Amino acid sequence: MVEINAVGVIGAGQMGSGIAHVCALKGFKVGLHDTSRDRIEAGLATINGNLTRQVAGKKITEEERVDALARIHPIVSAEEFGDYDLVIEAATENETVKRKIFSALCPSLKPEAMVGTNTSSISITRLAASTDRPERFIGIHFMNPVPVMQLVELVRGIATEDETFDAAKRFVARLGKTIAVSEDFPAFMVNRILLPMINEAIYTLYEGVGSVDAIDTAMRLGANHPMGPLQLADFIGLDTCLSIMQVLYEGLADSKYRPCPLLVKYVEAGWLGRKTQRGFYDYRGEVPVPTR
Repeated sequence: MVEINAVGVIGAGQMGSGIAHVCALKGFKVGLHDTSRDRIEAGLATINGNLTRQVAGKKITEEERVDALARIHPIVSAEEFGDYDLVIEAATENETVKRKIFSALCPSLKPEAMVGTNTSSISITRLAASTDRPERFIGIHFMNPVPVMQLVELVRGIATEDETFDAAKRFVARLGKTIAVSEDFPAFMVNRILLPMINEAIYTLYEGVGSVDAIDTAMRLGANHPMGPLQLADFIGLDTCLSIMQVLYEGLADSKYRPCPLLVKYVEAGWLGRKTQRGFYDYRGEVPVPTR
């Protein structure tokens, strides 16, 4: 029986900091690692800000905020993950980058340690094969923003053992989140359905059927979505949207998954959404303004 008490997180960005946040709140020892100390500190600042908002909203107490922060430890090098039970990779959605992370990480881990990936689209079986422990490797795909969203997709690779799967289920349950089990197919379940919808919204804009504002208003009020698909794309990150569409297009060889040329153009321009202050909306002023 695998017992998970210490959780490492590689990547202190939006997803990694969110995973560290929820784990620390539920009593896990958490190690947070990124490519530089500055990035780790930025992640810790984000976590503190989000915890403070939860205190203001009376979702947690000030004591819980302080205790959660005290459980998160900056990890400067992979060697420091030696006594961790589970390490979750939450880096950019790029297979080459992820493989390099696993190559650096695995030699430092104890033999029984599990490795998880927060990938939203890449084959778990293929990523697992790049490690020294494919039987102890699993996809643990959190939704964004992690502290708010209730779902976690669990995805087994072909080699994932039952013990690993059961331990991952217990871990997610301890976080108070709901599990949906997906087979290891490109983009799994949520993004296989969600990203083609976003891509189609971008095609609708590209073909001049509607403006940014009209498309988002139509889906908010006509389909009762909490935010429009173009606003959601900006929130996810247009580079991430493009990466997932490319995985779908290449993995399933179906033209319906072809990324919209306008999405490619925005990414090439460096307009990646909220994180760069421009995407389908311009966020540099007080109020977001559509860019088309």
